[in-house]
Amino acid sequence: MSPLKAGDKAPQFSLPDQDGETINLSDFKGQRVLVYFYPKAMTPGCTVQACGLRDTMDELKNIHVEVLGISTDAPEKLSRFAEKEMLNFTLLSDVDHQVAEQFGVWGEKQFMGKIYDGIHRISFLIDPQGSIEHVFDKFKTSDHHQIVLDHLKQHSS
Repeated sequence: MSPLKAGDKAPQFSLPDQDGETINLSDFKGQRVLVYFYPKAMTPGCTVQACGLRDTMDELKNIHVEVLGISTDAPEKLSRFAEKEMLNFTLLSDVDHQVAEQFGVWGEKQFMGKIYDGIHRISFLIDPQGSIEHVFDKFKTSDHHQIVLDHLKQHSS
């Protein structure tokens, strides 16, 4: 597994969101987008991470950053997750993990002694030109939003 790096062109993708609408990365051309991959909706870590982003959404919008969360969950589950946690950003369903593979975040994981393939929790900040500006791969679910915000504040355009 080798995640894309800063400077790489972000793969163009189209995925269904929590309402079943198709969202394309190209819809956000000219904007900065945080594409964050997370393993599974409704699990404790992913919930903490999503709620952190939810609570800083005003700050992110103020600096013109869109957020797209991607997991292999089906749209129906994403819809329940968004509703339950009152999420105010788009969740995308990558059921066949095609986009996760393009970003290099699909690979072997270990949990409680079991080895399996899954999504690694890595976030990509994409610049208005469609290139990867920064990769966030070292964070706790509870401080992910803060690390992203701190980076954005240091590098605001």
